[in-house]
Amino acid sequence: MLKNLILLIVLLNFWSDTKRSEDNIYFDIVHKKKVIGNLKASRTITDSKIHYQSSTTINTRIMKEIRVNYKYDVTFEAQLLEKSDVNITVNENPHAKTETEWEDNSYQVIKNGKYENRINDSISYSTVQMFFNEPVNINTCYSEQNGSFNTIIELGNHTYKKINSKGNENIYYYDMGVLKKATIDVGLITFEIVASNKH
Repeated sequence: MLKNLILLIVLLNFWSDTKRSEDNIYFDIVHKKKVIGNLKASRTITDSKIHYQSSTTINTRIMKEIRVNYKYDVTFEAQLLEKSDVNITVNENPHAKTETEWEDNSYQVIKNGKYENRINDSISYSTVQMFFNEPVNINTCYSEQNGSFNTIIELGNHTYKKINSKGNENIYYYDMGVLKKATIDVGLITFEIVASNKH
């Protein structure tokens, strides 16, 4: 009985010492003034660890009906990327998977199950963070999807251009540090994500 009581006190102290908060944000995906999908991003902070998740679903027609789903699962520890996992499906079939993980003093990038490359530089800012943190004084951003670095250019008035390794340009608009809208160029199609109050 005494042993159980001590264990309970230890667990209660552990839980009370752990600081945890969670934020969820929602966006409509708009193409030619029509909502073609939605995006939900979440950020969970537990002490020094920040866990980001985002899920994007797009239903549109490019020659034929197409359903695309992007899932991001990204963890930062002490403000540095620890690991990320990106899964993309098209019409419910696996399309692409990219994993990045800190291992042996560098990041290992695995694409579709095959070793892609090693990154020796530390990563403190990545694409998924752009939903939650305006990139003030930040000029590079790690792409969890491509396993490469993007360039960020400040355009003024809390607006930023992100250029990926293929030269595609996305524009992000912030208000009071919060993302309100972005124009996304994915090659075949350009669409907007617009902040939504829908849950």
